[in-house]
Amino acid sequence: MRVMLRAQIGCDAGNRAIADGSIGAIFDRVFGISRPEATYFLTDRGMRTVYAIFDMKTPAEIPQIAEPLFQELGASVEFMPVMNQAELGNGLQAWATSR
Repeated sequence: MRVMLRAQIGCDAGNRAIADGSIGAIFDRVFGISRPEATYFLTDRGMRTVYAIFDMKTPAEIPQIAEPLFQELGASVEFMPVMNQAELGNGLQAWATSR
């Protein structure tokens, strides 16, 4: 299932990870597991935020992806199912034919 991850990085933990250079390795580990098709880094509500879109093969990936963000970056983490335009069209077509 295609999923969008939103992680908002804690300020103090993020500052430490940037200062000691570990932030890149943390993202390498998270993105090595999730293999995102797209990643975006921005500020959202005044916090460092990352969005990543990827295919989650099994919910068992959630701890592997989320725990480094929780434990090493003090992040809040959300996973949201998402779809692209073609998937939306297929879903709407299936819905229309099932009525």
